[in-house]
Amino acid sequence: MNAVFEHRVIPLATVRDPGHIDAIGDGLVDGGLPVVEVALRGEHGLATIRRLAARGDLLVGAGTVRSSAQARDAIEAGARFVVSPGLDAEVVRCVEQAGLAVIPGVLTPTEVGAAARLGLHRVKLFPAAAVDTSALLSAYAAVFPEMMFMPSAGVTTATMPEFLSQQTVFAVSGSWITARADAGADAVADAARAAVAVAAQARR
Repeated sequence: MNAVFEHRVIPLATVRDPGHIDAIGDGLVDGGLPVVEVALRGEHGLATIRRLAARGDLLVGAGTVRSSAQARDAIEAGARFVVSPGLDAEVVRCVEQAGLAVIPGVLTPTEVGAAARLGLHRVKLFPAAAVDTSALLSAYAAVFPEMMFMPSAGVTTATMPEFLSQQTVFAVSGSWITARADAGADAVADAARAAVAVAAQARR
């Protein structure tokens, strides 16, 4: 099993200022949360993956991956897992052929079923803030008992317990931790520690 699945919180980083990259890396490591999903939606995505992956003390993945070309570029840059906003069979095959974990985004029963047919057991529920997540996951648990979910969008330290209390949730994802990078590594570390503490108290 890929090491990303050992974490209950997956910080998402959308880097708009290259000067924040080291603050994110240092903060996550110091805060006891050495994993990060770097979004490719900004111009600094691949450079951020390269720099953070080169550290050797962070598990770095790529997020917002929308094509197999992007997936290949991210993997070449050092990404060890890939997260996508939607379910794209080509992206799934590309990442799996590289021997890495892929976590595609789903929302509807049709998408969850399609993910199951691709042999996936862990997917991202996106955008979680747009639906009644608890009700949706309860319904999916009865129909797709083999599927585990990672809610993303709308997750904060305050809402983490609600999400993580769901038996079908393996992790949560969000950008609130790395968003503190403009205040420095210590701020990121504080946010990471708080998230780790909440996750440790939540029911597994």
